[in-house]
Amino acid sequence: MPRRVLQGVVVSDKMDKTVTVKVETKVMHPLYKKFIRRSKKYAAHDEANACKVGETVRIRECRPISKRKTWEVITDQA
Repeated sequence: MPRRVLQGVVVSDKMDKTVTVKVETKVMHPLYKKFIRRSKKYAAHDEANACKVGETVRIRECRPISKRKTWEVITDQA
């Protein structure tokens, strides 16, 4: 089964090897048919402590690392 990949903005980097990433999605309202922004925050594993607040990052699903942390930051080799 493929791992899900999401894109979001780092909102907190105060923890060690962990960043909080805010992911926004657009969903259509069932009655008014207008697009609404929904956001959710994920705790993601950042092994190198490389991410800073305000950066746009991609996160990927992974095995559970802790109680809340089941995502990891993807470092793009480009």
